[in-house]
Amino acid sequence: MHFDELGYEDEDIVDLDSQYMIEQSLQGCNKLIGSLDSCSRDEYSSNTTDNFKIFSAIRKCDETALRLLSVNPRAFSEEDDRGWIPLHESASQNDLNILQVTFAASSEKAVECRTLRGKTPLFLAVEEGLLVNATFLLENGSSPDCQDDEEDSPLVVAVRNNRQDLVELLLDFGSKVNLEGCHRRTALHEAAKLGRGHLVRLLLRYGADADPRSDFGLTPLALAAQCGHLEVVQALLKKGVDVESMAQDYSTILFEASASGNPEIISLLLEYGADANIPKNTGHLPIHRVSHRGHLKSSVGGKMDRWLRDQEARHVVKRALELLLPVTTSDSIDESGMSPLHSAAAGGHVQCLQVLLKAGYDPNFMLHPWVRRNYDDERKSALYFAVSNDDVQSARVLLEAGAMPNQDPVKCLQVALRSGNLEMIDILLRFGANVNYFSRINTTHFPSALQYALKDETILRMLCNYGYDVKRCFECNYGEASHVPDDYEGWSSSIIKDSLFCEVISVLWLKEHSGCVVRIMLDYVDHVTLCSKLKAALMETKQWLEICKVQENPRCLQHLCRLKIRSCMGRLRLRAPVFMSFLHLPARLKDYILYREYDLHHHKSQAG
Repeated sequence: MHFDELGYEDEDIVDLDSQYMIEQSLQGCNKLIGSLDSCSRDEYSSNTTDNFKIFSAIRKCDETALRLLSVNPRAFSEEDDRGWIPLHESASQNDLNILQVTFAASSEKAVECRTLRGKTPLFLAVEEGLLVNATFLLENGSSPDCQDDEEDSPLVVAVRNNRQDLVELLLDFGSKVNLEGCHRRTALHEAAKLGRGHLVRLLLRYGADADPRSDFGLTPLALAAQCGHLEVVQALLKKGVDVESMAQDYSTILFEASASGNPEIISLLLEYGADANIPKNTGHLPIHRVSHRGHLKSSVGGKMDRWLRDQEARHVVKRALELLLPVTTSDSIDESGMSPLHSAAAGGHVQCLQVLLKAGYDPNFMLHPWVRRNYDDERKSALYFAVSNDDVQSARVLLEAGAMPNQDPVKCLQVALRSGNLEMIDILLRFGANVNYFSRINTTHFPSALQYALKDETILRMLCNYGYDVKRCFECNYGEASHVPDDYEGWSSSIIKDSLFCEVISVLWLKEHSGCVVRIMLDYVDHVTLCSKLKAALMETKQWLEICKVQENPRCLQHLCRLKIRSCMGRLRLRAPVFMSFLHLPARLKDYILYREYDLHHHKSQAG
């Protein structure tokens, strides 16, 4: 066939020939590539198999097998799922011969190869505490300052593991003693925090900066003081570090020392010119921190061991407080807006409270408004902190020192009632807690304390014995009439404000308790009128017949006299039974006036 007949020109014929040649060439290349891929896969499979064998030989310390495998150098560059190459594995094994064989078979760059966590073979050797391996790697070109992904250096790891030999080795091989890691902390920060006095002195001898600051503004001295390491503090102070330096939050070295409560460190810092009246940005002073930290109870050892440690810790805290008391001014306490008593009560440390009270601190010092805003309940008194912690012992110490129990927006008694702590309720009542307080939330027509006593006869008796206004519970404007107002449309302000007792006690989940509650209340009043709603609820209880009997019969003269005497005394004196000591009455009559026969809490305590 002639190309002319097909209509092709001469140039088209040349193009067809070129295209044919290109197609043949590409087909040949594809065959060659396929052949090479097959060879690569076989070689990769061989390398991978050898790599597994290499790791296994290193772990088993099989030097003979490892030498046989060293003929395949590419396998020594392969990583496992941790990003480790064989040199990483051998560096972490305690066998120098294995490391030497592996190093000889590895590439020149293997010493700086990093795992997925950024660790070099030297880093792993130091981490495992293998001095011989670390020496070999350093002699063969490993960098002593290689940091991992957490910015830790081999020097920091050696300090953390308390390996002075490795620290000296790294420093002798040129490790940067002031190299900054995470948050700009140096090896000296680490040594100071851990209390490694010998390493601190070693680092200083090799030229470490004695007063570097981390990103948070903390110096080695601050960390050592915070953790209570006296030896380190002494070494750094002798180097002339700044004892008045402050962290980012304005906490001073002395404030950090107060965390440990070590009296020797506090005394030493004061001797070097530390100021106890510089507050942190929260307003806290060193004396606040010592008071709050108190002593740390140990859970290790037997009961006697723990008791001895606790006694020693209490003595230490007492000495620390005694050091800070004379150098802390009343003006700085006022400016801080809080008393150390608040801190001691919040921490639950009775001995701190006793020391502070003995030093003349006012148990009725109230938190300043700007401090109170940090608390949702806007608490003010140190007593409130103790009551919130259910700390009866601290509450008793404060009350005996003259703390007033009715100063907080949310009353201390309300907190105690909410927790159901009978001992706390009792001590608050004995020191004058107001049983007739009204809550600012969910207000009722009757004093709010009753809400926590409707299901507990012991608490209800305690409240009534101390002058609870029982009569107010029986006040009802509706009387015998219907309790639904004429203009009622399904909701009214009376539902959420100034709720009457009859409305509360007749709800479905309290109705079963209404008979018992009303019967107890009748022991504290003369004749009362029961409204239609309360009567309807009581008629369904088993106490109804007894209530009717009390209501229909005149009360005995003895009972009426008791009520009259209590009325003449007034609720203030009933709330503070100490006033009874001024009355020239027989003890039996005093007990009768105070309803001692219904003091169920003390009866149970005596029976127990």
